[in-house]
Amino acid sequence: MNRLFLTSLLVAVYLPAQVAAEETSVDEVSARSYAKPRNKNTTSYELSVTTDRVAPIYKKGEEVRFTLDLAREGKRLADGKVKWSISKDGLVPPMQEGVADVSSGPVVVTGKLDEPGFLQCRADVLIPGFSVPTVRAAAAVDPLEIKPSVAIPDDFEEFWQHQKEKLRAVPSKPDLTMVKARKQGIECFDVQDNFGQGNLSGYLAMPAGAKMGRLPAILLCHGAGVASARQGIAEDWAKDGFLALDFNAHGLPNAKEPAFYKNLQQGDLKEYYLHDTGSRDTMFFRMLYLRVQRGLDILTARPEWDGRILVAYGRSQGGAQAIAAAGLDPRVTFFVAQIPAVCDVAGPLAGRIGGWPKAMLMKADGTIDRETAEASRYFDGTNFAQRTKAGAYFTLGFVDASCPPTGVYAAYNEITGPKNMLDQYLLGHHPSAEADEGSREAVLQHVKTLSAAKP
Repeated sequence: MNRLFLTSLLVAVYLPAQVAAEETSVDEVSARSYAKPRNKNTTSYELSVTTDRVAPIYKKGEEVRFTLDLAREGKRLADGKVKWSISKDGLVPPMQEGVADVSSGPVVVTGKLDEPGFLQCRADVLIPGFSVPTVRAAAAVDPLEIKPSVAIPDDFEEFWQHQKEKLRAVPSKPDLTMVKARKQGIECFDVQDNFGQGNLSGYLAMPAGAKMGRLPAILLCHGAGVASARQGIAEDWAKDGFLALDFNAHGLPNAKEPAFYKNLQQGDLKEYYLHDTGSRDTMFFRMLYLRVQRGLDILTARPEWDGRILVAYGRSQGGAQAIAAAGLDPRVTFFVAQIPAVCDVAGPLAGRIGGWPKAMLMKADGTIDRETAEASRYFDGTNFAQRTKAGAYFTLGFVDASCPPTGVYAAYNEITGPKNMLDQYLLGHHPSAEADEGSREAVLQHVKTLSAAKP
């Protein structure tokens, strides 16, 4: 098992744009942030929190040192104070907290974990007239020893076998309509396939004139939100020689005006992942994963598929679908799960942070909804990860507040096939060029390896 690292530290970062509905706040960045003035004064404050190691990975019980600092235009502040807290991966209340006087220079605060997990330090400061974003730094503590919070349900296999039987009781008869390709040398089709319980809606793309039995296939899964399938993404992979299917998470018609999807996201599909969560039969993820299975069935039924290489790929909610694809269908040979959601959702039952959507488990009074926690086990990436021998490429952010790294490692550690993890020390719940490049290279290397081994 190889481990890859993003080793940049002390990088100055402005507030990133929101990328998906999973994100909790665009006011959270890691390592260092700059104040944005609320008035015409353009003088900025700089707040930072950093770890004492370039690769912040520690052993259980080992001291972790976080350095706090605050400056204005590179100069010390006579009344500089930083509020800080140290927690187990963002859990509230924190394990330690205080106020550091940094007027004379940086201040070090320390903490430790006696169990596998992540230790997170949060820094805040309130300056009149300025908005200074929260900053976070985190350290991994024996991350390869993190296990799922709860056991896989005894009837997990039986439940999903029954779901797949119901799905395939309605034979796949996709309606393909050719659309104008955006890239030269590509054929692209709008795909609609009604399977009784729901509908799959996507774009299928392939190299023009592809020969029968020659193309590896890739299923492209969406992050949270309400949107059309992505024709351009499907065509990008087709340019790389794939039979590619990109499908939207809700079975909605494609290529509508933006207002169509916006109205749904603000209306009937607002916080769709919190609808009817008390039962495994009504939870949103059941239907989502059935769409995943239907997408795999469509790809593998195509005469252009090479019959050997089948990849699932996604980020965040899409990463959860990629893990589920591998667990549901043994034909999947490789999957990519970037900052995956729905990993160790039941973490609060074991006294640790849960994966997105964390709000699903919590009642209005702050207590855990036990029925939802029980239902969530049938959709958790930690359980699908146990059921696949496929190769895998994961990415995570050490300060990801939406899909916390503890849950991602809980799923990753269950994978028994060849796997790699890209640890991104400064990343929250955001895409990164390193993750995209690494994911693409991992998929292409998988194709190269299997193609070379072809009898």
